[in-house]
Amino acid sequence: MATRTRALGLSAALLLGGVAAAEDRGALANPKIDAPGFLRLAEEAIRQREDRRVGEEEFLRLAAVPGTVVLDARSRDKFEALHVRGAVSLPFTDFTAESLARAIPSRATRVLIYCNNNFEGAEEPFPTKAAPAALNLSTYVALHTYGYRNVWELGPLVEVASTLLPLEGASARRRGDR
Repeated sequence: MATRTRALGLSAALLLGGVAAAEDRGALANPKIDAPGFLRLAEEAIRQREDRRVGEEEFLRLAAVPGTVVLDARSRDKFEALHVRGAVSLPFTDFTAESLARAIPSRATRVLIYCNNNFEGAEEPFPTKAAPAALNLSTYVALHTYGYRNVWELGPLVEVASTLLPLEGASARRRGDR
C-alpha cells in the first residue's frame, strides 16, 4: 500500500510538473515575437534577393537615379568611419516601421544596400562577419518584412582601395582616399 501511495504521489508530482512546465512555456509566449512568420518571410525574401544582387557598375547606375536611397545599416560609428557617398545611415538595430518611413520615402522607393562583407581592406569600418550572419541578409529580410520590395543588394566582395564606389568618412580622410 505504501509503495502504491508513493507511486501515485510520484505520478501526481510528474503530472503537475508537466502542467507547470507547459504553463511556464505559455508564460513565455510573446505576441510581438513570431519565429514561424520570420522564417516564412525570410524564405520569401531570400528567393527574391537572388535576382536583386548587382555589381559595382549597376549599383552606381541605380544609385544615380533620382529618388533612389542607398541605405547603410551598419552601426553609426562604422558609417561615420567609411561609407558609400550619399548613403543614409539607419543602423539595423534601429529599424522600426517609423524609422524606415523617415529614411525611405515610400515602400516603392528603390533601396540599395551593402554591408561589411562587401568590402575588403578596411577592417575597422568594415569588420568581416561570419558569412551566414552578413548584415546584407538581415537587412534584406527586415526590409522585405516591413513591405519594401524594391531592394537591391551590392553583390561582390570589393577591395576598398580599388572599388568603383565613391567612399567617404573619417577613415577615407585619414588615408587620403577619394
